[in-house]
Amino acid sequence: MGVIVAVTGTNGKSSTVNFCRQIWQSMEHAAACLGTLGIIAPGIHRAGSLTTPDPVTLHAEIAELEASGVTHLALEASSQGLDQYRLDGVHVTAAGFTNLTRDHLDYHGTMEAYLEAKLRLFREVLVDGGVAVVNSDMPYLKAVHDVCGQRGIRVIDFGRKAKDIRLSKQHPLTDGQFIELIIFGERYELELPLVGDFQVSNALCALGLVLAADPDNRLLHMQGVYALERLQSVRGRLEFAAKHPNGASIYVDYAHTPDGLETMLKALRPHTPRKLHVVFGCGGDRDRGKRPMMGEIAVRFADVVIVTDDNPRTEDAAFIRSEVMRGCISAGGSATPQKYTEITGRREAIRTAIRHLKPDDVLVIAGKGHEQGQIVGKEVLPFDDVNEACAAVLEVSK
Repeated sequence: MGVIVAVTGTNGKSSTVNFCRQIWQSMEHAAACLGTLGIIAPGIHRAGSLTTPDPVTLHAEIAELEASGVTHLALEASSQGLDQYRLDGVHVTAAGFTNLTRDHLDYHGTMEAYLEAKLRLFREVLVDGGVAVVNSDMPYLKAVHDVCGQRGIRVIDFGRKAKDIRLSKQHPLTDGQFIELIIFGERYELELPLVGDFQVSNALCALGLVLAADPDNRLLHMQGVYALERLQSVRGRLEFAAKHPNGASIYVDYAHTPDGLETMLKALRPHTPRKLHVVFGCGGDRDRGKRPMMGEIAVRFADVVIVTDDNPRTEDAAFIRSEVMRGCISAGGSATPQKYTEITGRREAIRTAIRHLKPDDVLVIAGKGHEQGQIVGKEVLPFDDVNEACAAVLEVSK
C-alpha cells in the first residue's frame, strides 16, 4: 500500500477518514477508508462491526484492498484498538488526532489512561519520518507535541490557533458555510458544503493528512482546497435526513458523548432560524457517569429536548432514561418541564418530535447515527434513525 494514514480522537474519526478518501479520489487516486462504517473503496462497500478490527482481520483487509488496486487508505484508530495493539505492524505514514473528551472510561478507567492509549499511535505505530496532524484547539495538544518531539516527528497543526492550516474566517450558509483558510501562509476562500464547526475541523484534519505526503507542495494545497468544496457528508454524521412539509429540517447524528452532543448542538445553532429540537438517549452497560451530563447539556443547548432509548442492552431502559432526566432537571429546574420530556420507545419519540416541528425549526436525532439496529437485551432489532425520520415525515404529510 502506497499511503496509509490513521486517525484517532474521541469524535470525528469516521468523517475524517471518509473525507480523506474523498479528497484522494478527487485527485484520481484509488482510495479507501476503513473503520466504524466498514470499508468504502472503489467497487467495495462493506459494513463493519469494530472501529479498529483485530490484527488478523485488519491486515487481511489491507491486503485485499491493495490487491484490488487501492493505493491510499485512511483508517480509524480507536483507543481500545491501540491499547490492544491491533494496529501494530501497519505502515502508518501520517497520523491524525481530532480531539479528546470523555468517553470509554468504562474501559480505560481514567482520562490519563485514555490519553495514553491514543498517544500510542504517535509514540509507537507511526513510522519514523512520518507526519502527525493535530488539532491546535484541543487541550491535550502539548502531550502530542511532546511525544512527536521526542521522536523528531513533523507536526502539522490545524484549527483556529494553527500556524499550518488555520481557519481564519467562517460564517454559516443555508446548507454549508463560507470559510477562509491560511494554508502554510497562503490564503484560500471557499464554500464548504457541510454544516457545523466540528465538520470544518474534521475536513481540515483530513486535508492535513492528505498534504502530509508533500507538505510544501503548493499545487497539492490547491487541489486539496478544490476537493473540500465538493465533500459529501458521511452517513450518520450530521446527515440531512428529511424535510418536514412545513420546511423544518431533520438531521441524524452519531453524537453519543457529552462533548459530542454539545459540539453538535452548537454546530446546528447558527443554522436554526427558530427552535432547535433534540431526541437522544444513552446506551446501557456503558459509562453511567455521562448520562446526567448529557441531559444537562441537551437542556442548555437545545430549545426542546426529548429523552428516549438508545441501545439499552441488558440494562433497564427506564432506569437509563431516569439518569439522563436527572441531568435535564438539574439544568432546567422543575419550573421549565415543558422544555424537556421523556418518551418510552425511540420510534415514538422520533414521531412525536417530528409532529411538533414548526416552520424554520431544526430537529437532530442523536446517538445512533449510521447504526442499522437497536440493541435490546441480547437482541439486535432492526432500527435506522434516517428511515424512521422519513417514515414519520410521510405520516405528517398525509
